[in-house]
Amino acid sequence: MRTYRWWAAAILVVSAVPGCGHDWEPDYNQLHSEHEQTLGELRDAQARISELEAQNRELSGVLESQGADLTDLNALRERLQAELAAARTREESNRARLDSLRRMAMAFREMVAAGQLRVRIVRGNMVVELPEGVLFDSGRAELRDAASATLERVAQVLASVPNRNFLVAGHTDNVPVGRRSRYESNWELSAARGVAVVRFLADHGMSPERLAAAGYADTQPVASNSSDEGRAQNRRIEIIVLPNLDELPDLSGLDLDS
Repeated sequence: MRTYRWWAAAILVVSAVPGCGHDWEPDYNQLHSEHEQTLGELRDAQARISELEAQNRELSGVLESQGADLTDLNALRERLQAELAAARTREESNRARLDSLRRMAMAFREMVAAGQLRVRIVRGNMVVELPEGVLFDSGRAELRDAASATLERVAQVLASVPNRNFLVAGHTDNVPVGRRSRYESNWELSAARGVAVVRFLADHGMSPERLAAAGYADTQPVASNSSDEGRAQNRRIEIIVLPNLDELPDLSGLDLDS
């Protein structure tokens, strides 16, 4: 039997799905803003590359005219070459990441238009968000029969994204679970929902080692819990595209003993 990792991060309760639905429109403005920011970083990196190349050419001329015994200038040249190579690597990595996320967002366009999900940028990460009503009945963590077609398409798209892992996070509103609920609190309910989606994705073409599950209960609302509409927005599943290790800050020089 396959084993599935699940991280229960905690959250509280779910109530009945209100009659009025949420308008799950694509957050293309937010995606565009993220893309523009990344493109700006790419332009900055390219400008730095051009600057370093100019300095490198100038330094090469100095070394050739004055001899190879200028060790300090040789060291500076080597440092500039290393910085130039690193800048090029960052540029290529950012461009590849941007292209990959753009393709994934485009693959979900029809589902977004149909109100089955939306794609957002949250704290710098791309998030595929599915409302509770598409996947679950109120207060339950068993996937509805109607959820299969939606999640099969999601699995197909995510499986085509190379070198990425995904965190499937369950979220609820702040209404406590009922006394007859099989779940002690929204923590257990949200975590169980995350696990249910992970199991489905793994059973429909995704590698289990690329998946993890979490439950956040009501700790990360996207709307106010003071209205039916807001609570409906908070009851959701988020599939977070996790960053690769090479996209994270280099902590190798961090002295943990000091």
